[in-house]
Amino acid sequence: MTRPTTIAPAEAKAPRPRADAVRNRERILAAAREVFVEFGATAPLDEIARRAGIGNATLYRHFCDRSVLIHQVVLYVMDRVITEAQAALREEPDAFAALCRFAHAAADERIGALCPMLEGDFDRDHPELDSARLELAQATEQLLAAGQEAGLIRPDIGAGDLILAMSQLGRPLPGIACVEVDRFTHRHLQLFLDGLRAPGHSVLPGSAATLEDLRRKTT
Repeated sequence: MTRPTTIAPAEAKAPRPRADAVRNRERILAAAREVFVEFGATAPLDEIARRAGIGNATLYRHFCDRSVLIHQVVLYVMDRVITEAQAALREEPDAFAALCRFAHAAADERIGALCPMLEGDFDRDHPELDSARLELAQATEQLLAAGQEAGLIRPDIGAGDLILAMSQLGRPLPGIACVEVDRFTHRHLQLFLDGLRAPGHSVLPGSAATLEDLRRKTT
């Protein structure tokens, strides 16, 4: 008699997440990004659930505690920015337009405003974060190199200059009363980007900032 075929555990496929579960996860991450930007890493999780339009139980079913949620929000933002950088390289008519699209998309994703969340107990050296950081660095360097090789972007800047400026311009200033400062972000970012056009009209002090400069830990 023929024995029934069995599937070894190593060959068994993990079940695909349900569509509603995927949507809920996306809603939570998007809402958490905005709430953390507004209130910081200690923001109430109830407010995140409310903005996502789900119950607290659903939030905790996806993210068991605050640290896991923060970790996933940072990866979510970085992944979206990386995707936009790659699309800009493929789709824009020239390298400067691609760089501008990438920078404004990063600002929309609030990448600079999330920087304060990387302090405290956050695991900055987690393998997932290292991998995302490397991908983002490579995409940024490709965008910048393409513009410099085409003669559209001044040669005396580095990828670190770009990342640092985007982070600073996209981060709300602490303790200010101007609640509408976000509406100036893209205006000021474009002023900075226009300053990257070749040829440069001034000599920049110091040397170009590299991504390695940004990765160095202060002692």
